[in-house]
Amino acid sequence: MKVTPKIPVPAVGFNPPVYICKRRTKDFVLDGNIDKDFWKDVPFTYDFPDIEGSIRPVPRFKTRAKLQWDDEYLYIAAVLYGNEIWATLTERDCVIFQDNDFEIFIDPDSDTQGYYEFEMNALNTVWDLLLTKAYRDNGKAVNCYDMHGLRTAVHINGSLNSLSKDNVSWSVEVVIPFKAITECSPFTGTPKANDYFRLNFSRVQWTVDEVNGRIEKRKRPGSDLPLPEDNWVWAPTGVINIHYPELWGFLVFSGNDNTAFDIPKEELVKWELRKLYYAEHICFEANGSFTSDIKVLKSILQEYSPCEENKLIKDLDYTIQTTDHSFEISVKTEGMKEGSRISIFADGRTTIF
Repeated sequence: MKVTPKIPVPAVGFNPPVYICKRRTKDFVLDGNIDKDFWKDVPFTYDFPDIEGSIRPVPRFKTRAKLQWDDEYLYIAAVLYGNEIWATLTERDCVIFQDNDFEIFIDPDSDTQGYYEFEMNALNTVWDLLLTKAYRDNGKAVNCYDMHGLRTAVHINGSLNSLSKDNVSWSVEVVIPFKAITECSPFTGTPKANDYFRLNFSRVQWTVDEVNGRIEKRKRPGSDLPLPEDNWVWAPTGVINIHYPELWGFLVFSGNDNTAFDIPKEELVKWELRKLYYAEHICFEANGSFTSDIKVLKSILQEYSPCEENKLIKDLDYTIQTTDHSFEISVKTEGMKEGSRISIFADGRTTIF
């Protein structure tokens, strides 16, 4: 039986971006303006594409970010270009993406569970929360969580709540203490050089009009509902859902040398397991049960994957165990410093034994 997957196979393969994050060497003053000496020699990410990847048009406004770190803090800056500088929300921990916003997602241990989300608008209103796991895996948002010691600022190059052609951009600075994100981190303190987080950025941008001096979201034809928002991200997930942590980028902590980083072997194996995870959930939706037959899972990927790369999996030493309502797929892999077996579970968690 053909189904519409609740957890769709992404329309992009595993090609996450890598950002080599250097240690800060200059004094820092928080003001939201990144046109200063602290950021001068720090490279930007590439311009954010659409969340679905190259199958979608290039975003109409440019967005890019840059990062540094020291023993206490992760420093993040971003520039959001465009004349639509608009924000209305002023209450902390409200649903910021109802405005145009900038978002940060951090998974410190790369297991796709227990990760952090941060959002802010051009009024410098923030929303910080902890996700127990991705929503697709029945995760819960812990809205009472606060990043203690968080500092943020906004700089507007133009006029707020105006669509003036003279508006250029708004920029943000976010300072996150490492000690504020230890709940889901493998590090009890500061990361060391060559450690990495999984990370993504997102910009939500609504199509708006100026009506009688007010900014309003443009409505769908014949409806009171707004047009869908645009989602522009650093690491595309191939589906309109940022909560696919397996496809987020790699933030690599450097000691300011010429750090070379190859995606670790265990992360490549996790991706092969992840494709089988997608197939298992589609199998359950179609048949009411999971399967231990690798041939069935391969067939499902052939039928449901919109991306050629994701139609195939590597021939590894898979072990598949299922129950009525769960599964574990593991691979025995030699030569990894963390262990010799990697598993993925029905709730999306990956573990290295």
